[in-house]
Amino acid sequence: MHKIKVAFIPSLMLALSACGATGEPEAAPQKTAAELAYISDETPIPKSRLDAAIAPLFDDPAMAETRALLVMYRGRVIAERYGEGYDEDTRFISWSMAKSFTGALIGFLVADGRLVLDDPAPVPAWQRPGDPRGDITLRHLLHMSSGLDHTEGPEEDGKTVFEADTNRMLFMDGAQDTAAYAEARPMEAKPGEKFEYSSATSIILADIITRTLTESTDPLVRRDVTLRFIRGRLLEPLGMDGTYPEFDQNGTFLGGSFVHATARDYATFGEFLRHNGAKKGAQHLPVSWVRFMKKSSPNDPAYGGHIWLNNQRPEGRNTVLFPDNGPDTIFAALGHLGQQIVVSPEQQLTVVRLGKTQDDVLAPMRAQIGKIMALFPIRG
Repeated sequence: MHKIKVAFIPSLMLALSACGATGEPEAAPQKTAAELAYISDETPIPKSRLDAAIAPLFDDPAMAETRALLVMYRGRVIAERYGEGYDEDTRFISWSMAKSFTGALIGFLVADGRLVLDDPAPVPAWQRPGDPRGDITLRHLLHMSSGLDHTEGPEEDGKTVFEADTNRMLFMDGAQDTAAYAEARPMEAKPGEKFEYSSATSIILADIITRTLTESTDPLVRRDVTLRFIRGRLLEPLGMDGTYPEFDQNGTFLGGSFVHATARDYATFGEFLRHNGAKKGAQHLPVSWVRFMKKSSPNDPAYGGHIWLNNQRPEGRNTVLFPDNGPDTIFAALGHLGQQIVVSPEQQLTVVRLGKTQDDVLAPMRAQIGKIMALFPIRG
């Protein structure tokens, strides 16, 4: 299957081409076979129809900048399109899609019997007598319900960009040891009492992974041991050769924000979860763990175990997928600026979108992904 690269088409040109001399809209010209070559001949959807749903992601200014779009159906890539300057070898930043990687990695250690979901989280700083953080479990962390005082973005609690915990942890005074910053925060609620989405929570889980694997405090040892684990249990078995996790100066995997991977590797990860932790018939991650990840947490029906779900959210919280336009079994790894791995098991479908769309104008892009997915049949 061939791939094409597309450049941004100015909105003025689109407007001019849409009107004839009489001012009446003209039908869009049919695209050539070469222009539709990024869609496989194996697509169950007519190429022109599928292209009509994909093209706005690249051509419509309301969608901002899409850099890659990949559609897998029944395990095969049936559409793969890139923006100018990007291709199948480009590694794209995950932003918060990394959280779902972290959720899966925790599952390997639970399956190995090295961590227990409902035991107190093994964080040394929380083990002092009387410390309320000692009641936080892995389940609380995976459900974003730890009760820790973590402010994700500057729009929350009236904080400035320099005061939000995520920015401070990743780029300012907490950057050298992100886990120490995240784990030092005080409680603002009882564990399990409230939902608060937090990159710092995922950093704590990443630190727990490393502490479970090694007692060393040497940053290089911490990094190398964790990297071997990630590669040996996840990346190599899945053939994700273009994926690179990032670490801080203390050797902690930046598991809330920083995985770099190709569009194809992100799709492979989505397919891995679609198959409930299996790859080519080999069960790597227990089915029970993937089911846990895809089950609604008590405080937000649209959030599971470090993965988003296609359910309505409580009043006052932003819609993240399209609960009114697709099966409720859809789940997704989502990231800042519109990074998405969206998976629909009932449609045997995985869609990856990578690009740069500001979070406050995500709705048109998100809706367009829903329109692409709605073209595909739902198994009875």
